[in-house]
Amino acid sequence: MSDTPMTFKEMCEHFEVTPRTLRYYEYIELLAPEKQGRARFYGKREVARMTLILRGRRFGFSLEEIRQFLILYETEGTKAQMEVWVDMAQRQIDVLEAQRRELEETISELRKLRDESIASSK
Repeated sequence: MSDTPMTFKEMCEHFEVTPRTLRYYEYIELLAPEKQGRARFYGKREVARMTLILRGRRFGFSLEEIRQFLILYETEGTKAQMEVWVDMAQRQIDVLEAQRRELEETISELRKLRDESIASSK
């Protein structure tokens, strides 16, 4: 990213989010762009935060978890944030692995029922 701040429209396009999403992230104080009148400008800090927000959402974290994680960096620094991140990541990995097991069981059961249905219709 260049040193030139992004406009609201550029930010939406760059991250492929709707204006409503971007405004909501500002409303809940995940982002704090520089404002000049009605215009908003997003510098490196906001771009980095948006990257983390979207990555966190993709991994299944709530917006509140992400907000707390971002605040931690500002209040306690990188080391504390990394320690919390490792714990958060492990918890989420555990959740996702449990969901995967449940999905595999469901798929297996559905296949079995499908195959039984095919066999009984012959």
